[in-house]
Amino acid sequence: MFALADRVLRGYTRVLDALAGLCLAIMVVLVFGNVVLRYTFNSGITISEELSRWLFVWLTFMGAVVALREHGHLGVDALVSRLPTLGKKICLVVAQVAMLYVSWLLLSGSWSQTVINWETEAPVTGASVGIFYASGVLMGASAIAILLRDLLRTLFIPLADHELIMVQESEEAAALEQIQRDAQAASDTPGANKP
Repeated sequence: MFALADRVLRGYTRVLDALAGLCLAIMVVLVFGNVVLRYTFNSGITISEELSRWLFVWLTFMGAVVALREHGHLGVDALVSRLPTLGKKICLVVAQVAMLYVSWLLLSGSWSQTVINWETEAPVTGASVGIFYASGVLMGASAIAILLRDLLRTLFIPLADHELIMVQESEEAAALEQIQRDAQAASDTPGANKP
């Protein structure tokens, strides 16, 4: 069951990652093109500012979903890392339940705003303002799916100590710990040190 969920979430986050890259590329073209047109031809792309703002919001929420799945968000683990295994597991479950609640609040609030603003037109593009708020619906629903999978995994699968801490204080520390775990795993493999 967890293998299937992992494959689905991996594929889903790859699609979101590609869409976020596309949003970034379109934003660069719009903003750079608008600057060039303003300073060289005294004109501009009318929809550039509004569309770039919308793309940036969508890019941010899609990136947050990808980071959530990869446990890439930064946090403070100074206390949790010093707890025994049971304490780490309890803290992780409490954190995941709290994040599920906040994700539900985000989903329900964004859904309400999407419905309320669906008939409202954006001033420049004329597109529905509900599209802007739908980014929160995507984030809330995706976060709930990812967090439910993580919570069930925490409750029903024995995890190693390093897996019970879902955040790192810095990206450098996380990279260093991963290198150390890989080196330890390689040295623990039978015949790894033999020529």
